[in-house]
Amino acid sequence: MNIEELRDYCLAKPAVTESFPFDESTLVFKVAGKMFLLTDLVDAFSMNVKNTPEKVIELKEQYSSVLPGYHMNKIHWVTVMIDGSVPDNLLKQWIDESYNLIVSGFARKEKELFAVLSGKK
Repeated sequence: MNIEELRDYCLAKPAVTESFPFDESTLVFKVAGKMFLLTDLVDAFSMNVKNTPEKVIELKEQYSSVLPGYHMNKIHWVTVMIDGSVPDNLLKQWIDESYNLIVSGFARKEKELFAVLSGKK
């Protein structure tokens, strides 16, 4: 997976936006205003994704390219070095899990906003 494929995959999801809220080297993807993925555009190609605490532990134990979430809550976030050691289908699965975890945690008002932004209302 390269940055263009990562970007296209994220932007194809409903209600996703991209921005550079921190600096010009960190691209952030949000769903209805909530961050679900960050990627570094300057240093080593990586992505930060969210998951359950149990899954975070499992991923870090199973893959050497999965590290504690850089500058993130290390219980819920991991940094994945995108170096070819993890198949693209797994990277996409982890992106999906992060996205779905954020969407499932929406409060009622956020769910209404998501429905509008995703064209479901």
